[in-house]
Amino acid sequence: MDAATLRQLLESVRDGSVDTDEALAAIAHLPFVDLGSVRLDHHRAVRTGMPESVYAPGKSTDDLCTAVQGLLEAPGGPVLVSRATPSQVELLTARFGGTHGEPTVTRGPLQGGGPSFTVVWRPRPIREVAVVVAAAGTSDLAVADECAAVLAAHGVQPARLNDVGVAGIHRILGETAALQAAHAVVAVAGMEGALASVIGGLTSAPVVAVPTSAGYGASLEGVTALLAMLASCAPGVNVVGIDNGFGAACSVLRHIGVVERDRPAVGGGVSS
Repeated sequence: MDAATLRQLLESVRDGSVDTDEALAAIAHLPFVDLGSVRLDHHRAVRTGMPESVYAPGKSTDDLCTAVQGLLEAPGGPVLVSRATPSQVELLTARFGGTHGEPTVTRGPLQGGGPSFTVVWRPRPIREVAVVVAAAGTSDLAVADECAAVLAAHGVQPARLNDVGVAGIHRILGETAALQAAHAVVAVAGMEGALASVIGGLTSAPVVAVPTSAGYGASLEGVTALLAMLASCAPGVNVVGIDNGFGAACSVLRHIGVVERDRPAVGGGVSS
């Protein structure tokens, strides 16, 4: 359940179209429901604006299906599974595709030596927000794809700038207008990670930098890009972990405020 669904329910109780018993049944699982080995946080979207997602690696088939089914059966926003293996994708689409609509499946970073995928049901309607996801090279695209898939699940369709790394810096300089018009920019880069600093110097929008594990020996599987982004001379660049396209998308959603955050005032005011 998210803030919009909860508000609608409360308004329905107020206008009499839903009785109190129906409302109580609807919110019975707040703030969480204990399904044995899985405890679903149905209240997370009300607190943070983003519903709980399911991280697939390490989960048994039973736990994965239990979590997805529990989220799909509850009202609210998108249901998202991150870093699923091909066999997990096959299982999930076969089990939940017909009843709950066909999910979108998007490739993600390598996980355990093989490809991973993001699976999304019930994406939010498209919102008018300008977000750019820029990937330095084609080797960074899987991480950028994961970021774009999570943004799309929340109704944000990002513009994609692919293969705009600093080895040919004119490629990103030619996109300055798009960067300056954006509400937020994600810079995805391996090697030495310089793309984040360049973009940070070209736009006033929040910049979220994602180091990737792409690169040769001294790139240290993304550590060099991570440290370079953390030490960026462009002030205010935010950095997430190596290959963390999911985290970058969530950071953007918090930055631009497109997630549902319709919360009551905290602390109250002085009534007259």
